[in-house]
Amino acid sequence: MIVFSNVVKQYGRQILFTDLSFQINPGEKAGLVGPNGCGKTTLFRLIKGTEQPDEGTVSVPGKLSIAYFRQELDEMSGWSVLDEVIAGSGELGGLHHEIESLQHDMSNPDNADSMERILNRYGEVQHRYESLGGYGLEAQAREVLHGLGFEDDQIDADVGLLSGGWKMRVSMAQVLLGKPDVLLMDEPTNHLDIESILWLEHFLKDARCTLIITSHDRDFMNRVVDRIVEIDGGEVFLYKGDYDNYERERALRETNREAAYARQQAMLAKESRFIERFRTHAAKAAQVQSRVKALDKIEKIELPRTRKIVQFEFRSPQRSGQDVASLNGVSKRFGKRILYDGFDLLIRRGERWCVMGKNGAGKTTLLKMVVGALEPDAGIVRLGASLKLGYFAQQSLDLLDFQLTVLEQIQKDFPLESLGTLRNLLGAFQFSGDDVDKQIRVLSGGEKSRLVLARMLLDPPNFLVLDEPTNHLDLATKEMLVQTLKEFEGTMLFVSHDRTFLRGLSNRVLELGGAGMNHTEPQMYPGTYEEYARATGYEAPGVHN
Repeated sequence: MIVFSNVVKQYGRQILFTDLSFQINPGEKAGLVGPNGCGKTTLFRLIKGTEQPDEGTVSVPGKLSIAYFRQELDEMSGWSVLDEVIAGSGELGGLHHEIESLQHDMSNPDNADSMERILNRYGEVQHRYESLGGYGLEAQAREVLHGLGFEDDQIDADVGLLSGGWKMRVSMAQVLLGKPDVLLMDEPTNHLDIESILWLEHFLKDARCTLIITSHDRDFMNRVVDRIVEIDGGEVFLYKGDYDNYERERALRETNREAAYARQQAMLAKESRFIERFRTHAAKAAQVQSRVKALDKIEKIELPRTRKIVQFEFRSPQRSGQDVASLNGVSKRFGKRILYDGFDLLIRRGERWCVMGKNGAGKTTLLKMVVGALEPDAGIVRLGASLKLGYFAQQSLDLLDFQLTVLEQIQKDFPLESLGTLRNLLGAFQFSGDDVDKQIRVLSGGEKSRLVLARMLLDPPNFLVLDEPTNHLDLATKEMLVQTLKEFEGTMLFVSHDRTFLRGLSNRVLELGGAGMNHTEPQMYPGTYEEYARATGYEAPGVHN
């Protein structure tokens, strides 16, 4: 059991927690929610013991093993992916590599004088390793890595060759393989595709551990957690059930609190009128003093803190031609890997194609060929008439001027727009108050993504091509974006691992690679993502319900 008792924590003048008290019971799977800066990461560090409360106590039984997946990378190089995962998996990983080292020492004739000591230690380590199930460790590591999207050739290759996103998956595999008693996970879905997210859902659901997790993926939270811990304004609020139930219960709590606030304000006004009226009446002096004392003792109800969502009316794009984009006989390969071979696709005005496919199936390659960032090896890609193209990819973030502030960037892009319009636009993408004066170089990945999307949608194109636009976006921004794009009158081609986005926007599905099949023939489904999932029996290629 993890127990917070009257915990106070602050950084300088910023007070995160005031008298925070709650507990997490063994085996619970809790979703940790709250606005940016409320202290979610600090709470993880308090549990892990890397930070201490200013007042109060955080009680964690000493025998518990705790693993923490965070959005920070340690140095990784020199080992294979498999060895890196095993080495970082906790006690078993340490025993695994000590056994290898001792075996090397035993085969070295120079160690003859110390062989008895080496053999004794080898026996101790081997016994402990076997009792913890260590001889299945390598197979388990490969299973976890496969679940997170790694191919065999990647698993046995140098971990130092991986990109930052893939190294994040290695870091996640380490904490999952360690099978800790308590698992802390900070935004684990950020760097995963939908196939890996679905695998992780099943893994965590079946895991015999206490789980505390933050995530901006509504479906993921609904399927994994059985309790919500909300931190807001230094206080903690606990809710049973999944994220959807939390939203319902939170709304009911706010409604009840608003009603109680209104009743109390009416009572306080009535009492204040009595006090003012009879303050100078000697006959009423005792009653007045009694009521003044009573008012001083009343605990004042405060209105619930509401997250203000700024509404912005986005403009309609100009009308494009009927045929927006066409691919005829397109072929594309990288080395021996054939992604497309004589591929045909016609995208018509008003269609919203979501592109599904396992890692390496060619999703991003398709989008790059459509926008002209990559040439096909054979075939023709044509864009239609009267087309204004908007392309979002992670590389789009590099087009921002890192020396400017958020407001300066948007003013530079739209010099003829009024300051009020630009501030409203930024507010819709969660930039409010002092946020607009932040320099772009200090923004997080999610903040940069929001700014790029805001720039794109102020003067909207009529053909949006989006490659993982929801990466790092919080739930409020994601749902605002879905609502905005539902009203979008243009055409869309997009890749996303977020099921809220997929369900909310798609009316066509292109599946690359098939499910559990070794061919590369794309499959097209003339319906929504939900209809696709019902028709195929799976939510993503290769992952069956």
